[in-house]
Amino acid sequence: MRCQTIPHVEYEILQHILDDIDISIVKETMVVGPRKNKAEERFDKGAKALTILLVNMMERRRHKLPEEHPDYKEKEA
Repeated sequence: MRCQTIPHVEYEILQHILDDIDISIVKETMVVGPRKNKAEERFDKGAKALTILLVNMMERRRHKLPEEHPDYKEKEA
């Protein structure tokens, strides 16, 4: 689908980040050392928080998507 608005482009980029970017290499790099379990817990919490942030960003753009977009949702009053 051709990009029709800036929020449409932003939405698609956010979707790509969530669907296609593998953060396992970052996790392997950061979860090291004698307190590996604690580091993994921190990493997982940070990744979860960031996922929630990205999903919220996408949600705020859904009403600005083209009406024919499968994820389009009318703005609630």
